[in-house]
Order: sequence, then structure tokens, then C-alpha cells
Amino acid sequence: MLKSVSSSKIAVIGLGYVGLPLAAAFAKKYSVIGFDINQKRIDELRTGLDRTLELDESELLSVTRTDKRETGLFCTNEIEELSSCNVFIVTVPTPTDKNNRPDLTPLYKASETVGKALKKGDVVIYESTVYPGVTEEECVPVLEKISGLTYNVDFFAGYSPERINPGDKEHTVTKILKITSGSTPKIAEYVDQLYKSIIIAGTHMASSIKVAEAAKVIENSQRDINIAFVNELSKIFSRMNIDTHEVLEAAGTKWNFLKFKPGLVGGHCIGVDPYYLAQKAQELGYHPEIILAGRRLNDDMGAYVAQEVIKLMIKKDIQIKNAKVLVLGFTFKENCPDVRNTKVIDVINELNSYNTQVTVYDPWAKPEEVLHEYNVETTNDLAQLNQSEYDAIILTVGHEKFKDLDLSVLKCKNCVIYDVKGFLNKELVDSRL
Repeated sequence: MLKSVSSSKIAVIGLGYVGLPLAAAFAKKYSVIGFDINQKRIDELRTGLDRTLELDESELLSVTRTDKRETGLFCTNEIEELSSCNVFIVTVPTPTDKNNRPDLTPLYKASETVGKALKKGDVVIYESTVYPGVTEEECVPVLEKISGLTYNVDFFAGYSPERINPGDKEHTVTKILKITSGSTPKIAEYVDQLYKSIIIAGTHMASSIKVAEAAKVIENSQRDINIAFVNELSKIFSRMNIDTHEVLEAAGTKWNFLKFKPGLVGGHCIGVDPYYLAQKAQELGYHPEIILAGRRLNDDMGAYVAQEVIKLMIKKDIQIKNAKVLVLGFTFKENCPDVRNTKVIDVINELNSYNTQVTVYDPWAKPEEVLHEYNVETTNDLAQLNQSEYDAIILTVGHEKFKDLDLSVLKCKNCVIYDVKGFLNKELVDSRL
């Protein structure tokens, strides 16, 4: 028997950048179990520490509970705690492998976890970004196998794609309009009402789960293609000695011009999601030319930036081998600690191929995480930078904290300064993307 929305007891599976803010939002009105397999993550959350910095200590502790109150968030890594829940929201990552093929392993594992706690009348909602069909063709069979229950008879499913923007304190989870869907009309209404109870910006109920899945995957594919277009323009205008940012500023005076800027396209969404759509298209016998062309162009931008810097150094007669290069920024975007799928690593790898000595400074990225994930040493300590004069400085991420940097004390007399983001004063740089 399907419970009323008001009596829902919710489990959020995966407490990362997406799951934790969502769980905290629901916890203000509902009893919420936050589940994550990482014991260290659970221990930290219970003390009010969120390493993603999506929630500060006071926000987290205000909704966290250690007892059995009706509302609040209880964090755990014990599957047994999920048995009291009737709504399960899966927010695990959906990465690609080294060949850019979708890796559904986290989704399969999460579905197995939910399957062990699934009961008659329960609803499982997926938020992870996928290609159309994954929820019902890949995840539901796992739920049925593990639980022994029958889909749309004993339990139901929904899909409501995440729209979290890491580091954005203005467009938080409840302030972004939410797409919802369900496996039957009744469940679609239930899922919509559940989200509508916490989403201030409102909801949009899609006609089916597949429509909701498709809507999510094309959001980021569209952005990826538009950024690829301006990245290609940047390459063309560079050969013409025209400043791309000035061209875009001029073109942007037209009311319907889309204002995208060139840059490194990383992160867990824009740099990954197009491959999910492309994979499904290829399975159906269609080769997606524009989507994959955009991906190839954006994936090559890190190496391109490094090569442009090397060319500028050669023009200034700077010896490349053992040259000291300072890279400002390592996270995939500004003002957040998220280093997932950062394309700054491509800049660094290309520079290393020229035997330069690269120093990476990022006030947000955690050095231990970067070292573990990328085998690259970074620093948060600005004082360490003042011990050297650099032959080249590359700003790769537009952190607000970089506005206070005095580049004059960091650069050598003949230094090349390259601005990927158009962040620095134009008069200070040799070139910008």
C-alpha cells in the first residue's frame, strides 16, 4: 500500500555533492536516513563536517539527528537502518571508464543495496544522470532480483534528475526547478508532490521516466556543444590575432546571442553526460556526429592550452626544459573543492611532456585528494609560491581568491602569463583563451 506523501520516510543513497544537500532539504520536513558506504564520510557528517563544502557546520548539525525523532537526518552505512523507509532516492555518481564508456557499476551496487531493504508499496527514485532507459531496463531488474518483488505491482520507480551546481550558494537544491516522473500516473503524481513539498522553485512532471532521463542528459550535452563551438572560435581567432573575449562581448550585444565562453570542460556532468547519450545512440545504430565532435574538441583543450603557452615561451626565448611553470587552479570549476574529472590535469600532463617544472596552487582543492586521484602535488599555501620566480603562469580556474594575487612577485622578468578564463586584467596577460 502506497503511503501518503506526508508520512513518507526517506532514504537517500549516496551522500556526495548531490545526495547530502537533498537529504538535508528533505530532513527539514521528513524522517530521512542518509546512507553512504564510506564510514569516514559518515563519521565526519555526524560531527557537522562536510568536505564538499555544500553545507556548513551549522546547516548540517541543524538537521542531523542521533535519536528517533520524526524529522531530521540520520547518517549511516548500515543497510539494516534502511528497512524503516518507504522512499529510496539514489544519488550515486555515474562516471565513464578510461574509454569514455558509461560505467553503471555504482548504480548497480546502489540498486542492490536498496533491493535488500525494499518492501511492498515502496518507491525507488533515481537522480543519477543516465541515458534514457537505464532506470527501467538496468536498475529495476536488479531491484526485482534482490528483493523478489515485482515492478509496478509490489514496488514502483521514479526519476528526478539532479540539478546541483557545486559551489553555487545562490542556486541551491530547493531553488532549482525539478523535473519529476514516475512509473505509473499515480506514482508520477506521488513523486511530484514529494519534491514539490520542498522545492521552492516548483516542479515539472514529465510524461514518463524515459522523457525525464532524456531531458537531463541533453541539458549538459547542449552546454558541451555550445562551449565546444566557442572553443573552436578561440582557436580560429587566435590565428587571426583577435581577442575571442572581445568578439564574444561584441556579439553578445544582440538579444538572442547565447553567452558562452571558451574554457576547460570538466566536472562530473558536462564532461561526462554526452558520452551517455552517445553510447545509447550507437547501440541503436546511429553515430552522433555533433555530440562526439564537441566532446573531442573539448577533451583536447587542456593540451591545446599547454601548447599555446609553450609557443609563447619560445617566442620570448625562454628555455623550455626545466622551466618553472605555475598553474593557478586545479578544481574543475571556480570556488569549490570539486576535482572530479578536472581538465586542468591535461594541461599539467602536456607541460610535463616538455620536461617543465610545474607547481600547482589551488586554495580550494585538497592536496591529499589530488595526490590520491591524480598523483599530482598541489599546495594551498600561498607562501610557498613566493620562494620562486616563474617563467610562465597559467590561470586555469577563476577562483575569487585569485583576485588578490600579486603576480608581480611571482613572475620572472620575461614571464609568460596565459589566462584560460579571461579572469585577469587584459593588460597583465600575454594571451587568453
